[in-house]
Amino acid sequence: MTIGILGGGQLGYMLALAGYPLGLHFRFLDPSPEAPVGRIAQRVTADFSDQAALEKFSSGLELVTYEFENVPVEAAEFLAARVPVYPPPVALETAQDRLKEKQLFQKLGIATTEFAPVSKPNELDAAVKKIGLPAVLKTCRMGYDGKGQWILRTAEDVAKAKSELPAVPLILERFVPFARELSILAVRSSDGETAIYPLVENHHRGGILRLSLAPAPRLEPPIQRAAENAARQVLESLKYVGVLAIEFFEHDGRLLANEMAPRVHNSGHWTIEGAVTSQFENHLRAVLGLPLGSTGPAGHCAMLNLIGELPESAEVFAVPDTHLHLYGKSPRPGRKLGHVTLRAASPERLALRLSELPAFFHRPDFCLDSALTHSASLRA
Repeated sequence: MTIGILGGGQLGYMLALAGYPLGLHFRFLDPSPEAPVGRIAQRVTADFSDQAALEKFSSGLELVTYEFENVPVEAAEFLAARVPVYPPPVALETAQDRLKEKQLFQKLGIATTEFAPVSKPNELDAAVKKIGLPAVLKTCRMGYDGKGQWILRTAEDVAKAKSELPAVPLILERFVPFARELSILAVRSSDGETAIYPLVENHHRGGILRLSLAPAPRLEPPIQRAAENAARQVLESLKYVGVLAIEFFEHDGRLLANEMAPRVHNSGHWTIEGAVTSQFENHLRAVLGLPLGSTGPAGHCAMLNLIGELPESAEVFAVPDTHLHLYGKSPRPGRKLGHVTLRAASPERLALRLSELPAFFHRPDFCLDSALTHSASLRA
């Protein structure tokens, strides 16, 4: 049985690694001849808009899934006419447009920050008058890891942004002074079975995820239930199949939905060592219609992204209960090269293990020391 995957980055790489013990085979399509999956699976190097390549790619596949959300919807729809595609293209289309995404949350009664569409730059002033300052201006499409965003705090920021804006649809969102950022991963099978992982606390620098703590410290049951209810509503609304991630702000004791990702997610990497069943295996089980695995945590975990450069492996492994994942990418600034996961029996033991990591991890860009202080204050 061969599964087709659109995109050949590290998420696809980890999907394949989870699938090989299940007896699965994989074929990837990615425009880059350097996509990491070329080391472990068959890779078709072609643009996603190349219909001849898509036709060839789909031949003999059981189904198709994708490992990042910027795959053109047209490519997913083209393939869906030939082979099952999961998650469904409508989920891809919704997640690619921040305005459609917010409107879906609104339609389902899921709390989110106030927002206003800005279809062209000369509409920004009216949107600012409606939403107020501070606010965050984002392109509706594309833009990730902090790209395509402007934080507006003053009238001068608004004037500067107007001079820089691309001629694309935008969305203005009220800035939320959140206590922390959380995410939830949920998975729905093709037969409707659903399973949900515990909420994760995330820490970013420069718009890039640097550290995740799972389960989130001081996780109150009503917060977990609210996140699970939101995830189930989205899953059912879209007739979703596969893993879905929803990112939230926690503000004044309640959750505000920020964004969703229709795929396995960076904030779920901890599940490889830290959950009974990883997000990657559960995604494959879901799209194949197999019974889902337990999403229960196997202790307390931290996941640290390796961005731009790598530590010495020996120094990482010198810390007990530590796991290193390298993606086979050449280093360059801002590039995700791998991640480190630590697992412990208690939050206190996890904090001790994190403090034992080498100096490489205690720089401000890793958020490690500030996150430990923040999480300790949350537990107080």
